[in-house]
Amino acid sequence: MNRKLSQDVNVFTSSGSDSSMGLSAAPRLFAVSGCLLLLCGSSWGKFNATVPLVIWHGMGDSCCNPLSMGAIKKMVEEEVPGIYVLSLMIGKTIVQDTENGFFMDVNEQVSFVCDQLSQDPKLKGGYNAMGFSQGSQFLRAVAQRCPDPPMKNLVSVGGQHQGVFGLPRCPGESSHICDWIRKMLNSGAYTDLVQKHLVQAQYWHDPLNDDLYKKHSLFLADINQERVVNETYKKNLMSLNKFVMVKFLQDTMVDPVDSEWFGFYKPGQAKELETLQESAIYTEDHLGLAEMDSAGKLVFLATDGDHLQFTREWFNDNLLPYLR
Repeated sequence: MNRKLSQDVNVFTSSGSDSSMGLSAAPRLFAVSGCLLLLCGSSWGKFNATVPLVIWHGMGDSCCNPLSMGAIKKMVEEEVPGIYVLSLMIGKTIVQDTENGFFMDVNEQVSFVCDQLSQDPKLKGGYNAMGFSQGSQFLRAVAQRCPDPPMKNLVSVGGQHQGVFGLPRCPGESSHICDWIRKMLNSGAYTDLVQKHLVQAQYWHDPLNDDLYKKHSLFLADINQERVVNETYKKNLMSLNKFVMVKFLQDTMVDPVDSEWFGFYKPGQAKELETLQESAIYTEDHLGLAEMDSAGKLVFLATDGDHLQFTREWFNDNLLPYLR
């Protein structure tokens, strides 16, 4: 198992705003779902990328926020000549895109994206995918359900592949929405109404109520093969060249943070954790992850930052090779 731990992480803050999206030798600071991503002096130009890139944003963000996904998309296009970058918009407007990250059935979102990708002629030869936070597990569902066009590499940046059992910080414009979400998750995550209309409920994983989770989870229990084993899901995921998972060691948003490496609580309690390799998903190989691990297709990376916080240098050194 190849686990690479980066200790070279520096997060910078700024009291002012920078409306310029151009890159220079001076550092640039962008927000990603309420967190910080440093994009500074570039070495991207030396790479000649030929594989398109599809990006899916996290909760509380949108495809085209000029301080987050929009800036990342523009920067990649400017610094990697000829690359096609598609930052997914779920809906017809940026407002809809942001709201759908909270309230649109995840299965409908995945179907929407699959249709969009299949109709894009620039992707017909295949593409790499990078998900931020919840966008990571959503893109994994795309890989499992929609193999045409083929996804080559999947990079999960702080994704919650075994779900969450807590919502410590909720990014978004309105605190009352976040308070309401927490209340709904704590009181009735597995009711039909909440499951259907609250995105976070669909990857809420309660280890104290495993039967309820497996029976009523509309999204996560399905893509993690916890009800029945869909051999097509397994085959499609195993067709990836690489499945890269980034874990943020100081993450104060994802609970438990081990979910970012496909780990979770041991069944029946919420204190002791187990790694992916100790879980039934791996030992029974429901998804083909054990085979992928043996073949060197799983990559586990870590950084000391909080949720979605890392330096441009770390990104270039650790993630850029999987986007070429």
